Amino acid sequence: MNASIAIQVLPKVPGREETRRIVDRVIAQIAAAGYPYVVGPFETTVEGDLDGLMELVKECQKVCIEAGSPSVMSYVKISYQPGGVWSIADKTGKYQKEA
Repeated sequence: MNASIAIQVLPKVPGREETRRIVDRVIAQIAAAGYPYVVGPFETTVEGDLDGLMELVKECQKVCIEAGSPSVMSYVKISYQPGGVWSIADKTGKYQKEA
């Protein structure tokens, strides 16, 4: 794992429920990609190899359009280090509550 991304998609649609419907489809696409991920209130963080994650970012844009949004804006943060980046657990594990 040499990269992690945080992606927030903002489909240009009216209403919260329509936005939620499309964002749910994007999260389903992320889940189907098979990478470790965590959904947060503003963005979803995904970790894996840089090339695969960049393809996933493109797919997320297409999912929004295919779901009916005429356009989409996305905010993407990328952490890349060829030797490996800190995992999600390394960064936030101590803050997670036990279930």
